[in-house]
Amino acid sequence: MTSPRESGWPAGFYIGTREQVPSRELVEAFRNVPVPHASDCMGRSTGALGLKAYHGELTLGLCGPAITVRVRPGDNLFLHKAIEIAQPGDIIVVDGSGDLTQALIGGLMRTSALAKKIGGFVIDGAIRDVAEWAEGVIPVFARGHVHRGPSKEGPGELNVPIACAGLTVSPGDLILGDADGVVAIPYDQIEALLPKVRAHAAKEEKIRASNRSGTSDPERFNSILRGKGCPV
Repeated sequence: MTSPRESGWPAGFYIGTREQVPSRELVEAFRNVPVPHASDCMGRSTGALGLKAYHGELTLGLCGPAITVRVRPGDNLFLHKAIEIAQPGDIIVVDGSGDLTQALIGGLMRTSALAKKIGGFVIDGAIRDVAEWAEGVIPVFARGHVHRGPSKEGPGELNVPIACAGLTVSPGDLILGDADGVVAIPYDQIEALLPKVRAHAAKEEKIRASNRSGTSDPERFNSILRGKGCPV
């Protein structure tokens, strides 16, 4: 990937391209994977923190390749450009520095995103027109909301590695989001993670069935306690 410094763009301005995105088949294979399963299988150390789902439907989730955007706090020029170039199913992930003084996206941009069949938004910043987002159809996770609109001056960067609410995201990573939160699966780990999340789901189903029947094995935790020197 060409860096902004090497590209000849003016300082602070850059529009990159995604060199790789997961296949449609691989995206669909993750469509119903719960975020906690993916998080568990990635070491329980990744995920966006402090974001809220504004789309009103607990069952409406994110699953798609990332377009990444870095903006100046309170400015959405490059978010408009991201919507312009997005393909159906893409997830637009925005580093807005957690700023809540001006909204980066509202109802009019939501209408454009619906027309383009964008898969959703993850925004470390503010949104507005909350009632429209609450209609559902397109998911949005954001830091907060405010009535004040943004400027459209830049600078900004598109399709570069970013940090969004503590989540490291590169263009083309697979974004998963549901009622429990948002994670990013690095592109080069997506395929290898799939059998792990499927095995994790099978393991949890066995535990759930055992808990439901009242036959759960206390040794599962007693062995841990003994290993820490606790008498049980």
